[in-house]
Amino acid sequence: MTTIDTTPAVAPAGRRSRKVRIAGWLLTAAGLGHTLGSFLETAPDHLRTWFDGHLWSQADYTAWSDAAAGFWYSAFSFGPPLLLVGVTVLWLERRGITPPLVIAVSVATWVIVTFVASGPSPLPLLLIASGLLIAESRRTGTLAPLPGKKS
Repeated sequence: MTTIDTTPAVAPAGRRSRKVRIAGWLLTAAGLGHTLGSFLETAPDHLRTWFDGHLWSQADYTAWSDAAAGFWYSAFSFGPPLLLVGVTVLWLERRGITPPLVIAVSVATWVIVTFVASGPSPLPLLLIASGLLIAESRRTGTLAPLPGKKS
């Protein structure tokens, strides 16, 4: 039976990764930028509606109001979770821990799918962050072997 080491890859004391730091800041900036930008664009017109109990149509839940669209574009968009991923990457980097490869692969997959579906946007910049995280995983040797494969 093959066992997989699941302990985090911790860099030697004081060894922090510039690649991971840059990736973390790219992810954080993208999440923060989208969240703040979308709030500034939608909140002046719809903030009151979001909190007065009329966000969703009481008669027909499939009715899509401008306030509901603005809410999904800002508060329920990809911005806040992306901000959390970026801050988590920065937190790991400050402790000398290489982020798990699943973060880089998930972000890259999400960017490619959404870019193909929605067209031109700044999203491909996040492929740089994913590439930096993958490069650091390769450098530190934290690319875990597939289950059943002998390393």
